[in-house]
Amino acid sequence: MADYVLEHPEETAQLTIGELADRTEVSQPTVIRFVRALGFDGYRTFRYAFLRERREGAERTPAFRHLGGFDLKPWDKLPDLPLREVRVTGQLLEETLRSLAPGELDRAAGMLAAARTIDIYGVENSCVPAGDLLTKLTYLGLNCRVHTDAYLQQISAAHLGPEDAAVAFSHSGCSIDTVKALKQARKAGAGTIAVTGRKEPVLAKYADICLCTGGAELTIYGTAIYSRIPDLAVVDLLYTGIILSDYERFSSSLDKSCAVIADRGYLEE
Repeated sequence: MADYVLEHPEETAQLTIGELADRTEVSQPTVIRFVRALGFDGYRTFRYAFLRERREGAERTPAFRHLGGFDLKPWDKLPDLPLREVRVTGQLLEETLRSLAPGELDRAAGMLAAARTIDIYGVENSCVPAGDLLTKLTYLGLNCRVHTDAYLQQISAAHLGPEDAAVAFSHSGCSIDTVKALKQARKAGAGTIAVTGRKEPVLAKYADICLCTGGAELTIYGTAIYSRIPDLAVVDLLYTGIILSDYERFSSSLDKSCAVIADRGYLEE
């Protein structure tokens, strides 16, 4: 079977399990044992991998890479993924540490601490860090708002002024709706902050401060599955930076916020 597969790769990629068994004069159970010995859980994943390898070896680029950047194979086992994901997360956070400029982070925290109103923009996966920043700034007693609708983000940005600030999250740095919202905020005179993974993104053109997290854009079926991890780390850094900018003021705000919800958890009986 191995000799046949190596000598007839194009044909093998098109054969059913029964046809391959007939061509190699073995039983179908032998075919199954063969593909499992190669590390596949069945003939379907073996054939899928073979077809994909032949396509990727051809001199043409697919229009849409559904697993672009993320190492996930159809024969992977779920128990094997946690360690891989933890390693990827660690690498992204280390890249964030190398890419962030401490001076810019300090400026961003100061801008938010002094703002009258803070707008936060983001779409798709970036809604996660946007919502987290909203929660943390609200705990600190700051006036902030998030709209998940892209039109409302731009309308909200148009009503900002010189005493306000806007924060935009976009891992690619080129999400059209997010760029438009930050551009509108800057046009209105507000201070602007961009949180992005690229060093020279479109978003940075309209940002007074650009916090670059670095890292590759890992996607699966078009979704940047890891982009929120470095962004959430930046949110935590901004949160602590704001507290440190006026410790007495913001620690008092936190005490007040926590007192309001102190009775919201179940007590142990």
